[in-house]
Amino acid sequence: MGIKINNLILDIDEDINNLKKKVCSKLNISKNDLKELKILKESIDARKKNQIKFNYSVEISCENESKIVAKSRNKDVKIIETKYNKEFIYGNKKMNARPIIVGMGPAGLFAGLLLAKNGYKPLIFERGEDVDNRWSSVDEFWNTGKLNLESNVQFGEGGAGTFSDGKLTTRIKDSRCDFVLKKFVELGAPKEIIYSGKPHIGTDVLRSVVKNIRKKIIHYGGDVNFNSKLENLIIKDKKVCGIIVNSEEIKSESLILSIGHSSRDTYEMLYKNGVFMRAKPFAIGVRVEHLQAMINEAQYGKYAEHPKLKAADYRLTYTSPISKRAVYSFCMCPGGYVVAAASEDKKLVTNGMSFYNRNAENSNAAIVVSVGPEDFQGKDALSGVEFQRHYEKLAYNLTQDYFAPIQLLGDFLKDKNSSKIGRVKPTYKPGYEFRQLKNCLPNYVVESLKEGFISFNKKIKGFASEDAVLTGIETRTSAPIRIERNEKLESISYEGLYPAGEGAGFAGGIISAAVDGLKVAESIMKQYSPLY
Repeated sequence: MGIKINNLILDIDEDINNLKKKVCSKLNISKNDLKELKILKESIDARKKNQIKFNYSVEISCENESKIVAKSRNKDVKIIETKYNKEFIYGNKKMNARPIIVGMGPAGLFAGLLLAKNGYKPLIFERGEDVDNRWSSVDEFWNTGKLNLESNVQFGEGGAGTFSDGKLTTRIKDSRCDFVLKKFVELGAPKEIIYSGKPHIGTDVLRSVVKNIRKKIIHYGGDVNFNSKLENLIIKDKKVCGIIVNSEEIKSESLILSIGHSSRDTYEMLYKNGVFMRAKPFAIGVRVEHLQAMINEAQYGKYAEHPKLKAADYRLTYTSPISKRAVYSFCMCPGGYVVAAASEDKKLVTNGMSFYNRNAENSNAAIVVSVGPEDFQGKDALSGVEFQRHYEKLAYNLTQDYFAPIQLLGDFLKDKNSSKIGRVKPTYKPGYEFRQLKNCLPNYVVESLKEGFISFNKKIKGFASEDAVLTGIETRTSAPIRIERNEKLESISYEGLYPAGEGAGFAGGIISAAVDGLKVAESIMKQYSPLY
């Protein structure tokens, strides 16, 4: 057991060792009674710019914990909830072949890690390259515009999140989240992600962690195969019997699909095979870049350069009274870069990326508008995919290249052409050209974005500054489909097919995707006995 204490407040310049004193005061115990103290969460309270504080949640151990909690009668004090149990009662069905995992994003990696550690010897197939060779392919694209269709920002070891800010925040409440964070730390991530209120590890650290997860899977008896594309399913009597990868047939009765939100050709193959899926909402918009120093000052006031404070971020929301659509910031990257994130020929899409230290000159975030099946021209499950393709093609056509269309925010609001850069220098590579972004977005998105920027300027002074840079376009906020599954987490169409993670429509970020991968692996383990 243990005791969790929330809302322990320290002033920005207060010594962190004062936490012990505050804990003892809150529990009415002496320092001698306190055996251990561990920080569970640290967050910044910057609502009052002149009185920035740190808010902590901690876990402590001491004698008579239940009695102390009852005696405190404080809503901020409670017994620690049960943690994720890594011991499993295995099923008794015998596997006739090794389980297969397709895709090495967070869902596939953590499903593979859990299965391998418990003796199930998974076979993992990834269409892209290992993370080192993938980095080379992506770097070549950013510098020359030569796109590798199979290994890029979307496809390859680590999934799309590898080329991002490496955010580890999530809204889900699941004890598996702690397991994922601790595993990241064990395999190379900084310890602070365990307790940070807004944990991130950056693209540089994440690449190393991903590689270490792969090594662990192999160490436990799993096999990993790169440049291995899923081409088809083998189905018999409504059951998965295997897959075809690179024209080779591989047998299995348990197939985890962790394909990521951009595997459009795989979606099409699944749809042709009768796998039930439906179109789901997502959001599209643009990337906005500001000077990070401006965001720091707007968020932290006189403490903008304080050594305890890192690059400031933001999370902004607005609902248009005209279109009734949500407008919000997504994947905010403090001290980061806007990157080319295409995965199909002559389709242009952007993303944001930061390194762990977040020390680049600009901040960036997607500012996006909600869209849904009612906006898609088609009526089938793939209509959202075609919606994305249509606008990515328009963005590409504006420059006839992977050079991004950009526009200054002031000009966007006035429907004017931009002709020169101001204080904010665009970070997108391989390059950019001035174009009007309204020509690659739906009109209702453009008008909603304008309303949103004006609203956000009231929350963050300078947000709608004339020389902020808008880069088009952002379309991959989440999967455009959901592959429906049953209580066993199997596809409702075929036994033994386990759609998982963000690409299946059941997650929205690194942590939630990893958690979903664990859940799917557990479902298989509850049915089958290990192979060792």
